[in-house]
Amino acid sequence: MVIGVIGGSGLYEIDGLQNVREEKVTTPFGNPSDPFILGEFNQTTLVFLPRHGKGHRLSPSEINYRANIWGLKKLGVEVVLSVSAVGSMKENIPPGDVVIIDQFIDRTKGIRKHTFFEGGCVAHVSLAHPICPELAKIAYEATQKVTQRVHRTGTYLCMEGPQFSTKAESLLYRSWNVDVIGMTNVPECKLAREAQLCYVTLAFSTDFDCWKEGEEAVSADKVLATIKKNVDTAKKIIKEVCFLIPKKRNCSCEQALKNAIVTDLTKIPLPLKENLKLLTGKYV
Repeated sequence: MVIGVIGGSGLYEIDGLQNVREEKVTTPFGNPSDPFILGEFNQTTLVFLPRHGKGHRLSPSEINYRANIWGLKKLGVEVVLSVSAVGSMKENIPPGDVVIIDQFIDRTKGIRKHTFFEGGCVAHVSLAHPICPELAKIAYEATQKVTQRVHRTGTYLCMEGPQFSTKAESLLYRSWNVDVIGMTNVPECKLAREAQLCYVTLAFSTDFDCWKEGEEAVSADKVLATIKKNVDTAKKIIKEVCFLIPKKRNCSCEQALKNAIVTDLTKIPLPLKENLKLLTGKYV
C-alpha cells in the first residue's frame, strides 16, 4: 500500500523513515506544488507533498490541485491523508483538537480547477460521501492512539481565502452547523474522488475563527504557532496509520468512475484520453 500525505512542510521528517528521496513529477495539468518526498516506514511507502510548497509560497487559490493529485496517482498512491489546519466553528472543538472530516461545503468562487474531466470528456462522480469511510475509521483509530482530543466526524466549510472570514461570515457559517473552516480541501477532495483514490482529512483546530466573543481574532502568526504544536501529533498519527492500513483497499473508491463517464468513449479526443488514462484505468 502506498500512502499519500498532503500537508505542510516538515512532515517528511518523521523519525524512522527509511530510504528518503525526492522525486519531481511532470503532469499534463502543470507543475505540482513541489517535488514529492518518498520514504518507507513499517513496509509502507509514504509520499509527502507540501500543499503550499516549501516555504509556503502558494496561496490556497494558487495551488495546482489537479497536478498534485495526478502526481500522487502517478507515484502509485492509493490512499491520501490530507493534514489541514482549520478554524473551529464550535465551542467543543478548541485549538489542538483533531477532527476526522466526513462532509464538505464548498464556498470557493469557481476560480480553481475542480475537475479533470473537461475539453471533450464529461464525468459525474458521486460526492454524497466525499470521504472514504474505511480510511476514516483507520484515521480515527490511529488518532485515538495518539490523543483523546479527536472528533469522529465533522463538516468542513471551504472558503476561498486567502483572507480570513469577516465576523458576519463567521456567524453565518456557524448558523449552518459546520464544524470547521479552511481554505484548501476543495477541490482537493473532489479531484481525489475523480482519481479513484481513498481520501480523508485530518483537520487540526488552530483557532476559533472570529465568531467567539472574548477571543482574539484569528491571525496568521497565531495559526502558525498552533500548527507547530500540531506537527508532532500529525507525525505520530501518520505512523499509526501505517500500522493499521490494510494491504488492499476494502471500499468502493477505486470504482468511483464506474458509470460516471457520460461521454461516448469514441468521441473523446485521443490526447485527452491519454492524459486521463492514469486516472480512469479500464473505464476509458
